[in-house]
Amino acid sequence: MTESNAPLSLAIVGAGPVGLALALHASQALPQAQVTLFDARPADKDVSGDPRTLALSLGSVQWLQRLGAWRNDLAQPILEVHVSQQPPSAGALLGAWLGEPEVRIRAADAGVPMLGAVLSYGHIVAPLQQAWEAAALREPRRLLSRFGAPVAALKNLAPPLGGVEVDAGIADRFDLAVVAEGGVFGGPTRTATAPPQRAPVRHDYQQTAWVGQVTFEGDGASASPMPRVTRAPGVAFERFTRHGPAALLPLKDGRAALVWCVSTLDDPVRELDDVQRVAVLNSIFHPSVGRIATVSPLKQFALGLNAERTLVDGRTVRIGNAAQTLHPVAGQGLNLGLRDGYELVHALARSQAPGATVDSVLRRLEWQRAPDRWAMIAATDFLARSFTWKLPGAGAARGLGLAALQALRPVKSALARQMMYGSR
Repeated sequence: MTESNAPLSLAIVGAGPVGLALALHASQALPQAQVTLFDARPADKDVSGDPRTLALSLGSVQWLQRLGAWRNDLAQPILEVHVSQQPPSAGALLGAWLGEPEVRIRAADAGVPMLGAVLSYGHIVAPLQQAWEAAALREPRRLLSRFGAPVAALKNLAPPLGGVEVDAGIADRFDLAVVAEGGVFGGPTRTATAPPQRAPVRHDYQQTAWVGQVTFEGDGASASPMPRVTRAPGVAFERFTRHGPAALLPLKDGRAALVWCVSTLDDPVRELDDVQRVAVLNSIFHPSVGRIATVSPLKQFALGLNAERTLVDGRTVRIGNAAQTLHPVAGQGLNLGLRDGYELVHALARSQAPGATVDSVLRRLEWQRAPDRWAMIAATDFLARSFTWKLPGAGAARGLGLAALQALRPVKSALARQMMYGSR
């Protein structure tokens, strides 16, 4: 693999879901490689209670299962995805002709047990970290943890030494460094040699995501005296409104995680109290959601696009949020990052032929990942921007698109496969 035929030395920066999954997969699929995992947080910091809600595709679930880092008892399977648009979606004439535009994608129709699953950030990261730490205990010379060691800089090294220098207080050389952390406006750790023309694609959508949880009338989690509302279990709802998309992700205890995206310049959520927010949410979502009874205190996040033009810069690779941070309209950001990591290790593992080099593997990875990355980036960017258009008929066009998608079964099946596994 390396020019000297020595075992590959791999540095992974970031012990979030993507970095941990990559490290664990590399430890299994690259048995000769030395893997070092860096993260700024201390190793003894308990992350299991982090309540942030994440949606994983079926492909991501299957990968974590194979890694031995999946807690089925903590995950809520997604059995159906229901996408609709709040009336008036396409004008009175279209509404009377087609009804309310909607798309329903069901796991049963796709012949799979689930489309994906919903669980908290902590319930994803904690099992991954436990599995990684167990592997590192078994092979302490090969698998190394550098928790509590923030990486200050990365520097690509010129031949003949080559590789990349990772500065985490002490500068160490590795054959390859993978950065798996970053954010929309903060940005990842940069390589010291990155030229200006490699600046990422950035766009501020001027939208805010309000996130929290809701309970429903009739559920045990709600104090409402109303009788229980019959709702299909495991349904994820997405609703297109004139302010932006809103989503409800089913949780294990019967509640749902809320992601409510609105314009930052004309925010209809900020000044509302909890009672008013509940009333607005009940007016927004499709009737099959049921009646929302309560909403938790909401946190807000600015929404924007941050996409690296290429994954590879010398011997440094960016994956996950370090490569692309997307609008949550499709809920696919984490899944795209996990696929980045899986394909990187797969490329390294299968490139053991004589004469193969790290650089040839990275060139192939760049080419192979481009269709999946840019198709998802373009799709989420288009949808996010569409809510800012003031053109007459923009909502009607979205409504027609939903109606057409529901009617065209082959296209809907292709979309379901894309959601579950990405571009293959």
